[in-house]
Amino acid sequence: MFPIKDTIRSRSFPVVTWLLILVNAAVFLFETSLSPRGLNAFVQAFAIVPARLDLANPLTWGPLLTHMFLHGGWLHIISNMWTLFIFGDNVEDRLGSFRFLIFYLLGGVLAGLAQALLTPGSTVPALGASGAIAAVLGAYFFFFPHSRVITFIPLFFLPWFVEIPAVVYLGFWFVSQLFSGVTSLAVAGGMAMGGVAWWAHIGGFVAGLILARPFAAGRRVRPFYLDEYYPW
Repeated sequence: MFPIKDTIRSRSFPVVTWLLILVNAAVFLFETSLSPRGLNAFVQAFAIVPARLDLANPLTWGPLLTHMFLHGGWLHIISNMWTLFIFGDNVEDRLGSFRFLIFYLLGGVLAGLAQALLTPGSTVPALGASGAIAAVLGAYFFFFPHSRVITFIPLFFLPWFVEIPAVVYLGFWFVSQLFSGVTSLAVAGGMAMGGVAWWAHIGGFVAGLILARPFAAGRRVRPFYLDEYYPW
């Protein structure tokens, strides 16, 4: 399943969402300019390597923040930024731009921490914005349960577009991540099936669900906010 768009109309221009997309793109373009050796050194320095993270030593905490701006390839960054583009504007609209920025960064840190704690012996670098974006998905799940996601499903090479309730789409996504995460624990280091940091996705989503309400505290929302759908 590939999300095309959601059915909630944002009331404001998502400045922070676009800024995050641009920063991620700039960092990725920098990555592509590096030699293989330089890229490896860059990833080792700024991605999370769980085996090197020492919570008692603040000097090792930096990658918990920087890892969410690194990506491992074109498909990796495009899929992440597309998901942020679809869901980030609504959550930013709900929280306000400044709160959304803090929420996003904190969600990414907690997602990275979840991955490190669940795979403490792994020497495989964990990188990408997907943990922070999973926090955005968790907040979206909380704020917009009545939304729908227009989804592309390839069916025998024929395009099939279907509206799926957001709670179903995101619920299925979370369950699939949880299943893969539990399965990955049977593999040394907890990194399985293409080296995906499943626990960062799980941790980020749960963090987003938990943080959504306190981050939205004091923000006024007009009663018909959730009922404004894009025509389809």
